[in-house]
Amino acid sequence: MEIFESHAHYDDEKFDEDREVLIEEIKKSGVTKLISAGYSLEGSLHSLELSKKYDFIYSTVGISPNDIEDTYLEDINKIEELLKTSNSKIVAVGEIGLDYHYDTDKDKQKEAFIKQIELANRYDLPIVIHTRDAVMDTLQILKEHPVNNKGVFHCCPFNRELVKEALKIGFYISFSGTVTFKNSKNAKEIVEMVPIDRFFVETDSPYLSPEPMRGRRNDSRNLKYIIDKIAEYKCIKPEEVAKNSYNNALKLFKIQ
Repeated sequence: MEIFESHAHYDDEKFDEDREVLIEEIKKSGVTKLISAGYSLEGSLHSLELSKKYDFIYSTVGISPNDIEDTYLEDINKIEELLKTSNSKIVAVGEIGLDYHYDTDKDKQKEAFIKQIELANRYDLPIVIHTRDAVMDTLQILKEHPVNNKGVFHCCPFNRELVKEALKIGFYISFSGTVTFKNSKNAKEIVEMVPIDRFFVETDSPYLSPEPMRGRRNDSRNLKYIIDKIAEYKCIKPEEVAKNSYNNALKLFKIQ
């Protein structure tokens, strides 16, 4: 069973002690494609380095809403320089979006989101969206600033309106370890809502470890628990979940 890990952060300092050994173990576990997701200028640079070092790792580059500094406009310009000069291992702009969970500058978040959508359109790439407590503004921006190559809602919130509208405008939905949490409201309903040709699986490592690994550092070997839960909710075999999520990610990210 081949597995596509669509969103992880192996540049994170939590992997500093065993990164290389762990990445080899992940590959042996059946994860044959992996996206190391950027979230800041520094994180994007590190993710790109990983993608150049390992043939099965690809990268996204972008500034997330939780990593917007006073220099965010300069940082976005530097992200564009990466897009201009780097090779095909960059497969999307992201993670980008809106997050109103903390007291942050919403106007800056919106401006950064829109500017990075424009980047994605300029370089013919999809986007990877992070959204939390900002569903309506996220959807409004996507409708006012259409993304030519669409994208994916990473670690998608279990919000019916968000998922319905995201699917309507051609986006994919990515399921993480939250789909296994016992207290996740609407998880089964949302999984059932998403067609088999429109979803991915991800860990968001090192965060959001699925049941029964909660409380531990997450890594891509835990994708099997997410796949099993989706299979249970959709009443299909885990192999079918893995195959479809794999092919869906290949299609969006234009990976051969």
